[in-house]
Parts: sequence; C-alpha cells; structure tokens
Amino acid sequence: MGLELSYSYGQTPLEEEEKEGLLIKHITTKNELDEFEQQNIEKAIEWVIARKFTIENVLNEVFILDLHKRMFGDIWKWAGKFRTSDKNIGIDKMLIPTHLYKLNEDCKYWIENKTYQSDELAIGYKHRIVSIHPFANGNGRHSRLMADIIVEKLLGGKIFSWGRVNLSRTGDERTKYIDSIILADEGNIVPLIEFARS
Repeated sequence: MGLELSYSYGQTPLEEEEKEGLLIKHITTKNELDEFEQQNIEKAIEWVIARKFTIENVLNEVFILDLHKRMFGDIWKWAGKFRTSDKNIGIDKMLIPTHLYKLNEDCKYWIENKTYQSDELAIGYKHRIVSIHPFANGNGRHSRLMADIIVEKLLGGKIFSWGRVNLSRTGDERTKYIDSIILADEGNIVPLIEFARS
C-alpha cells in the first residue's frame, strides 16, 4: 500500500512519481504526512530564528532551494529541487529559475527604494513566489516562511500570524486564506495582507 492523499481546497496534487520520493515509507495517510512535515518545518524555523540574514543572502535561488530542503528534506527526496512536472497552477517548469531571479531582483529594488510598506512588500513577495510554484509540494508553507523572514529579518517587522492555524488542514481559515490568494491573483492584495495579520 502506498501513500494515499486527499487534497484540501487549493492544494496542488502530487504526481505518482513525486509520491515515490517519500523518504519515510511507513507514512500512508495525509495526517501522518502532515505530522512528519510539520516536525521538519519546525526544525527549519528554529534554524531561521537562530540566524541573521542580509538581503543578498536571502533573495537568491540558492537560499530559496536551501530553505525548502531544510523544511522538507527529511520527508521528500526532491526537497530543495525545482519541480519537474507542470501543475494546475504556476508557471511552466522550465521558466522557474528565470521568474525567481526576476522576483528576487524586484524585491531587492522594493527594499532599497522603500517602494512598499513592510507588510505589503513581504506579502507581495509571498504571493509572487507561490504563483511561480517552484516546488512539487510545500509552496504555500515555504512562501509563508519566506514572507516571515523578509518582514522580520530584512525589514525589522513582526512575523505574520497567518490566521493562527495550521493552513495545511481543511477549515474555514484555510478557505479564507485561499480566497485571499485568489483575490491577490486578481490584483487585490489587501485581503491577503489582512489574513496574514489575523
């Protein structure tokens, strides 16, 4: 018996070959997977908390890949690697490095020129990176941690509360979160900023 997954509103399904990258073979359910992933993510958060960062060492491809590996590397073989399949959201897999480079350069410009307030800048970055959808799994969680790093470590603000719930689980808060992303896709980022601070 392999890994059987059901997906919540807004989650991107894994391809069968991506599921085969599971390192902990006794995981068979979504709840078990969520639990092991959360433990791995907590280790990555502890690593982030213990470090100081600069614009140059955060806003680059190497850091983005390393952070994803730290978040999911105990669970997935492909953690810290760009996805190799196209998904129901995100750009063409071949364009990921180019779009990430542009996003990081844009964010450096926003910071240096104080183009946006801190929350809008960090959430704008989060929204763009999750729209690129660089990874097979974990894009939402990775993008939220990136936003927290940007707002706290680079801009001196407070990390976001993200509705104070586990957004990997089905529920009203997850629905609000996904709906706010859809509104951001349509050009209205305010509900996503408000949700991040709720």
